[in-house]
Amino acid sequence: MEIKDTYNTIEFESEEILHKEKNSKFFGSAFPIQSEDEVKTIIDGLRKKHPNAGHFCYAYQIGTDTLSYRANDDGEPSNSAGMPIYGQIQSFSLTNTLVVVARIFGGVKLGVGGLISAYKATAQLTLESCEIIEKTIDIHYQVSFDYKNMNKVMRVIKEKKLEIVTQEMEINEETGLPIGKIEVKTRKKNAEMIFDIFNSLFEIDIKIKE
Repeated sequence: MEIKDTYNTIEFESEEILHKEKNSKFFGSAFPIQSEDEVKTIIDGLRKKHPNAGHFCYAYQIGTDTLSYRANDDGEPSNSAGMPIYGQIQSFSLTNTLVVVARIFGGVKLGVGGLISAYKATAQLTLESCEIIEKTIDIHYQVSFDYKNMNKVMRVIKEKKLEIVTQEMEINEETGLPIGKIEVKTRKKNAEMIFDIFNSLFEIDIKIKE
């Protein structure tokens, strides 16, 4: 069974999309995010931008191996806003993505059905305007070695086209000799093979970098 090691997300924050429904204005925005800690700051920024909006409904999905999501109706009737927005994130097969829809009430009630379709349409139009990209799920390893073994390590890195994330040298207090530490990353589907190669080399230590 092949390991799935790619996911889709949006590359940049979207342009704001305006959708109108019976005088109500729905402003949709999408943001690439890495953690839920970013959500509050983004919504606070949108509250300043749209001081007349009564609702800032949103949904996000985060993660690659394990997905977590949240849908928030922000005072609209239950499941009339957050879930329709989340449905569009799923429909576009996205993760690490936040979609927020700010609503300015236009004086005409839309009813639950009207709200569901308006929030869904705004989220759809917003995501259609985004640059969607495929990213790889990468595993990071730290490789440690005595300086004399540097060529062995660099040869594997070059042959396997591994990306070096960080590289440092320090002195072994016991021997006074330099030790190299290199953090590399590789696609998840190649991770086991890369681990085995380094692990089989004499005097070279490899571990997963959390």
